[in-house]
Amino acid sequence: MNTTIDDLDRSIIRALQADSRRSNVEIARDLGVAEGTVRKRLDRLVQDKIVYLTAMPRMEAVGLSVEVMVLMQVEPACLDAVANQLASFGQVRSVIYVTGEHNLVLQAAFPDNDAVLHFLSTQVASLTGVTRTTTAHILQHVKAPHQWQLPLPSPPTVLIVDDDPDFVEVSRIVLEREGYVVLSASDGDAGLETLRKHHPDLVVLDVMMNSLLEGLNATWTIRADEDLRATPILMVSSIASSEYAEHFPTDEYVPVDNFLSKPIPPDKLLQEVRRLLSSHGGQRRPR
Repeated sequence: MNTTIDDLDRSIIRALQADSRRSNVEIARDLGVAEGTVRKRLDRLVQDKIVYLTAMPRMEAVGLSVEVMVLMQVEPACLDAVANQLASFGQVRSVIYVTGEHNLVLQAAFPDNDAVLHFLSTQVASLTGVTRTTTAHILQHVKAPHQWQLPLPSPPTVLIVDDDPDFVEVSRIVLEREGYVVLSASDGDAGLETLRKHHPDLVVLDVMMNSLLEGLNATWTIRADEDLRATPILMVSSIASSEYAEHFPTDEYVPVDNFLSKPIPPDKLLQEVRRLLSSHGGQRRPR
């Protein structure tokens, strides 16, 4: 079963969580994709059991105005049997294994307190292996399960390693305006330290810093490190138009994903950052 989801899948899920009655056409229009794309994605999400399409009624509206949580201590040997029996009761909305003082928690809904008493004194009391129960009435939902939404992925992080403060600042403004998180370092050693600490999604790296080929040497270090080698590297430098151009090894493999010569227009930098992030899977972390 494929359980991998990307940003488009997340956007589709969030759209349905906001309004499950929205059509594929409406969602596709909002997301800027074809209706068939949304339909195929949603079919896969349902088939792979990543999402469940269901209706969740408001309890008081269907005559179940009393909700309780029952925290239970159950003998380990009886735990599965008790859990399955509880799950079969119509009043029970969820049964959860937990750690700590109790090992089983259930949530149930009833029309009144008399029904709660009957449930506890007859159905729960009859279960073999239950040694203790604690019941808590739910007074109010500040946030109900159906109000939860899939967290947005955190924006990609870009590390700029360059000793030119003007280039760093302009690049920061351009990238942050598009929602990227930007880190910076002024030389290769600081860049490697930041890379190991924060694991950014992309490195924008100068060549000439404290030494003539410092940035190039940093790329070899990155590619030799098992934890860092997959990080895409965009090398941005003025060495090609400088008196030191002959020192840059253009006739052999340079371990970067692309090389751009300074000066570089902001829109070109942004375009290349987007392309490299996309080509490397655009991995995002949930916030």
